[in-house]
Amino acid sequence: MMNILITGGAGFIGSNFVRMVLTEHPDVVVVNLDKLTYAGNLKNLQEYINHKNHKFIKGDICDGELIERIIEDYNINAIINFAAESHVDRSIAAPKIFIETNVTGTLTLLQAVRDKQIDRFIQISTDEVYGALGPEGKFTETTPLSPNSPYSASKAAADHLVKSFSHTWGLKCNITRCSNNYGPFQFPEKMIPLMINNALNEKDLPVYGDGLYIRDWLYVYDHCTAVWKILTEASPGEVYNIGGCNEKTNLEVIHLILERLDKSESLIKHVKDRPGHDRRYAIDASKIINQLNWKPSVTFDEGINKTIDWYLHNKEWLSDVVSGEYQTYYEQMYSNR
Repeated sequence: MMNILITGGAGFIGSNFVRMVLTEHPDVVVVNLDKLTYAGNLKNLQEYINHKNHKFIKGDICDGELIERIIEDYNINAIINFAAESHVDRSIAAPKIFIETNVTGTLTLLQAVRDKQIDRFIQISTDEVYGALGPEGKFTETTPLSPNSPYSASKAAADHLVKSFSHTWGLKCNITRCSNNYGPFQFPEKMIPLMINNALNEKDLPVYGDGLYIRDWLYVYDHCTAVWKILTEASPGEVYNIGGCNEKTNLEVIHLILERLDKSESLIKHVKDRPGHDRRYAIDASKIINQLNWKPSVTFDEGINKTIDWYLHNKEWLSDVVSGEYQTYYEQMYSNR
């Protein structure tokens, strides 16, 4: 029996990982710690809340006493840190919370891993720590870190902390750096669910600058299977890039969404660009493919269809999360642009 502490397990990627583990690995107990900020939602786990192998705890990863108590009470063997503030726009507007959660929170977890001698710690990072690419080339695990936003800087700082704790105290840690995730349960501040929701409601689709920024898109289930492979098969100390091998411009993705929903391209509205917007990200995932025999199983066409279908069949969930704070935030963000 493996007992895993999942932090941020009510958020987008974390909840998909929890669902995968409880569905596919019946010998694993998941203790799910989430602060339930705006992007954390227990509706993401509605049918799993009372699962015999799932324990939810509301709490903050910066609370060291709570972390140590959870480790002791549930005999935790491994920790996977999905908890993070992750939206670049918000990091530009209010960077302090990104340092508190992404840096101080990771430090708190690492101290508990060290003091309680946890078997394995997995840090979920991002390709954004590498900075921007030109029209050619891809990020590898040896690409120097060069973050260009407060968000990516906070994640790079956390990565350095993980590496330093691993080196200094011999902790068994791994770092994963994934490309842009998409799929069910993604909070609609991120591009794909934002565009789906706005298109369904005949609202403007705000596109930064010329819309030709390029990202590699990774279906969230594939990300989850990669993290599981790393947890169960990787050697400690290794860093792995996880990519979907799906480079698309923002406009390509948006046009595809409009086509699938049979909506007019007149909804596209170009807005003032984000400060310091990185032009292109691209992941070289050959290390995890070759070493751990993992590869993405979902093409972008398949994944975007699955994602659109999920939002079409979960309009109540979408309506709930786009009300209140989210709506006010985005009305302010895109006004006067």
